[in-house]
Amino acid sequence: MKLLVFLGSVRKSSPPKPARLGERVAKACQRCLLEQYSDHDIELIDPLDYELDPIFKPHFAYSQAEVPKKLDDLAEKIKASDGFIMVSPEYNHSMSPALANLLNHFGSSLFAYKPSVIVTYSAGQWGGVRATVGMRSFLSELGCLPVSAMIHVPKAQDVFIESGETNNEAEQASWREYFSRSFNQLLWWAEAASKQREQVDPKQLIKDFKRDPSQRNAP
Repeated sequence: MKLLVFLGSVRKSSPPKPARLGERVAKACQRCLLEQYSDHDIELIDPLDYELDPIFKPHFAYSQAEVPKKLDDLAEKIKASDGFIMVSPEYNHSMSPALANLLNHFGSSLFAYKPSVIVTYSAGQWGGVRATVGMRSFLSELGCLPVSAMIHVPKAQDVFIESGETNNEAEQASWREYFSRSFNQLLWWAEAASKQREQVDPKQLIKDFKRDPSQRNAP
């Protein structure tokens, strides 16, 4: 399986400590996956690596000759992936604007019929849990339905160091077990969906909306 870990923050530092909290959590997810599922391909996607135009223009709105290469490369990675780990802080009871902005650059056909995991974090005690309400709807609309088990990391600055390892070695096994509940579900669904896509092309069952908005209309 090929999995993408999306980091949902463009902050270069986060209070109460200067390091990026989201990067710690995303690396913790990546580390857990690589340690327990070493035969899978796990890649971290950091929005800071992508210079997006200040005026929103999604990947599919460019002509083939004009689409920015890094944006096109990411589209190909999403298309080739079997599942996604979406890591987000909470902003006003909602998901990260940085994550939503990055994902909105790509059509749902690239994400569709693949599962995802919701991971939230915070510097406080709630772990960004309220962001998950909107994330479930958002990811379902993209077609990468989130699995039921979610991951929430409160006081992330105390839990993980910058490499993604736990700050307290005695807690490493407990966090790995907690993360694995979600990742085991993700891989089960990812493998099942991959096998089914080999048998039946879902795009032959439901056509992509590529011509005009009226394709969504009721009769």
